[in-house]
Amino acid sequence: MQFHGLIHQFPKEVKLLIGTFIVVLSVGYYTGLAFVHETTDNTPTGIEEQYLGNENDEEALVMKFKKKKQAIITLIHNHIISLSVLFFILSLLVSFTSYNKTLKKVVMIEPFLSIIVSFGGIYFMWKGMSSLKYIVMISGILMTLSFVTASLMVLVSLLKKQQEKV
Repeated sequence: MQFHGLIHQFPKEVKLLIGTFIVVLSVGYYTGLAFVHETTDNTPTGIEEQYLGNENDEEALVMKFKKKKQAIITLIHNHIISLSVLFFILSLLVSFTSYNKTLKKVVMIEPFLSIIVSFGGIYFMWKGMSSLKYIVMISGILMTLSFVTASLMVLVSLLKKQQEKV
């Protein structure tokens, strides 16, 4: 079955449903990013302190403690499951667009790699490999770029008229 470009043939009500889904999904995703900014200041040190605490920093404005094992496992589990579902649905929608197939493959697969690297990195950083904070930050940025790109690809495709076949 050929999915490439199929989105242009969807009925208007399905396009409206998909567009609404992408907008609401984006609100949720960007709210999550706001939470990350609030808790880490979007810095490697902030990421490290969020999971490992900052009890040794007497000048810290907010005291943070190392997360307990149950909290880390719950956080990783919840994020891997929910983000996998989110990116699976988003990737399916991207597969229906008429963009370059190589670009689509990258945008569809990269977030799954970033999920594993980000949350695997958080776990191993929590276990003591604090230098992984940089990898966690980079993979989080790549995941967000993939989300933004995929969302825009779908939204733009929903607005485009069906291309005539030559």
